[in-house]
Amino acid sequence: MVSADLFNQMPEPEAVGLLLGCCTSARWAGLVAAGRPYPDAGAVLAASDAAVAVLEEADLRDALAGHPRLGDRQVPDPAPPGGRSGGWSGREQAGVRDADAASRAELEAGNAEYERRFGHIYLACATGRSAADLAGFLRQRLGNDPGQEWRVVAGELAAINRMRLAQVIDPDHRQGGAGP
Repeated sequence: MVSADLFNQMPEPEAVGLLLGCCTSARWAGLVAAGRPYPDAGAVLAASDAAVAVLEEADLRDALAGHPRLGDRQVPDPAPPGGRSGGWSGREQAGVRDADAASRAELEAGNAEYERRFGHIYLACATGRSAADLAGFLRQRLGNDPGQEWRVVAGELAAINRMRLAQVIDPDHRQGGAGP
């Protein structure tokens, strides 16, 4: 975990590299890094949300490339916070990893249908959610048109990025001094 101060002081390539560990969209990472200096971790999270809000379809596809399919049994075991996206996904999908066979099969079938419909993986903020909940959310989203669905994807990406950044940027360290 790094303080907002340390994040602000990092050379640009190092800051972008840290951000790419949370999200593989180069545009998102570049926008967040370019917004430095930030007064605190909350401002970094707000900048992340603002950056996701301006991502275009190609940028969102770049972000999706760093996420495994929800329910994929090949998701790596959890890695320490700040690890590459595979480690993040392993922790985030904990509620899916231990699901029963029927729930996993439902999610797998839904993933296939979603990918046929939209041409990309189903992205949802999986932390704290069961396989059944995620499968239900997927079924609801199948009724979206592609434009609506890209907006939902962006919202889910913003939530994921926010959670990951909160584990990377220390909220207890403020610019200009030590924490409380």
